[in-house]
Amino acid sequence: MPARIPSWAWVSGLTASAVVAVAVLAVQADQGPHPAATAAHAKSSARASAHPSAAPRRTAPPALPSASGTGRRIVYALGSKRVWLVDESGTPTRTFPVWPGTVGPDPGPYKVSLRRESTTGSDGVQIEHIVYFAAKSGLSVAFSNAVDGASPAPAAPGKQTAGIRMGKEDGAALWTFGSVATKVVVVK
Repeated sequence: MPARIPSWAWVSGLTASAVVAVAVLAVQADQGPHPAATAAHAKSSARASAHPSAAPRRTAPPALPSASGTGRRIVYALGSKRVWLVDESGTPTRTFPVWPGTVGPDPGPYKVSLRRESTTGSDGVQIEHIVYFAAKSGLSVAFSNAVDGASPAPAAPGKQTAGIRMGKEDGAALWTFGSVATKVVVVK
């Protein structure tokens, strides 16, 4: 009659096999692709690292359009749907994307004519930091942001809107920068 293997031997053998299998899988996983670190982990790793290459690369913001005037001004590029806030020396201090309405201003120079802290937009959305600078097709053209920070939904077919929306932080920055009589230059 064959000898019976004690249960502790079976458990020891299975445990040893499991440890070997996990070690093999760990080696294989270390050689494969690695997921990107979370933002919090990346920030703490970048701070802890003495190597500047550990920081993520950032692309340079789009250049200020040529022929956009001189001096302190707000520049709005119709084609790229972007705004630049430019200081007295002609240096952009901030740039950001915008969501234009269905009616836009013609290229050219303007001035901020009116500011309104908050209201309801023609699309029914609560907006704030409204900076008016032009009129077209019977509509007032203005920069603003939604109070909830959301981007606007596309206008309903046949509906005309002239608001140029932006993110909440960008709206606050433009509001601070764009006092009445501030130059606004619209380029293609």
